Amino acid sequence: MNTHFRFDIRPILLALLMSLSFAGTAQYQQIPSAVYHWNGVTVTKKANSEQRVLLEGATPAFTHMKVHATTVAAGEAPHPGHEHADEELIIVKDGQLTVTIEGKKETLEKGSIALIMPGDEHALTNGGQKPVTYYIMRYETGQPQPERGTKAGGSFVRHWKDLEYKTHDKGGRRNVFDTATTQSERFEMHITTLNEGLMSHPPHTHKAAEILLLIEGEAEESIDGTWQTSQIGDIIFLQSQVPHALRNTGKGSATYFAFQFE
Repeated sequence: MNTHFRFDIRPILLALLMSLSFAGTAQYQQIPSAVYHWNGVTVTKKANSEQRVLLEGATPAFTHMKVHATTVAAGEAPHPGHEHADEELIIVKDGQLTVTIEGKKETLEKGSIALIMPGDEHALTNGGQKPVTYYIMRYETGQPQPERGTKAGGSFVRHWKDLEYKTHDKGGRRNVFDTATTQSERFEMHITTLNEGLMSHPPHTHKAAEILLLIEGEAEESIDGTWQTSQIGDIIFLQSQVPHALRNTGKGSATYFAFQFE
């Protein structure tokens, strides 16, 4: 009698990949709360792209987190399709980026995002006529939970044009996502638009570490009582329980991504 048995080895390979990754992970220092300036880092040039590493280190939630920006020339790809053990968040700064995740292809415009779970094969391509620039945030914890990421819906994209803009007395807000992932118990992202001359809120603290990414206007961030300037493209990193607030110091509105993770 012929018995047909099909065994899916992918979960085992993913678990092995994760264990090897964490076993070899260096001990990173906690990232200081600060503004990390777009123009304040070294640009590494490659054959068809360039890269800026904006920050790298540990957070209360992650053993390792790195944020960098990549610019890819028209018609090029930074590397072949691949997969890895950490999680990856992509935010398009300028241009159009074609993202393929597990065979599904979508073109993301400026302000759109992709969140890619560990083990999912993905590829990035600039299929347009102009350069594309995008941020990549990669992060991992010592206790990943693939089942949690799968249950929450796995990898996904969000298009800027599909995000509902809700006005309020200080400007407006776009909710991007609020979900559990493989590497995070809770990962929340929204986009705030702050009217000219206003402060987001009085200085406050919270348990979750937070990143702000300015995409329009000029601002200052109060970090533990000290105001630091921020321009378009800058990353503001805020450690857990550090008092902070943002104010719009430019002409017109200021718009920024805000994401918390724990």
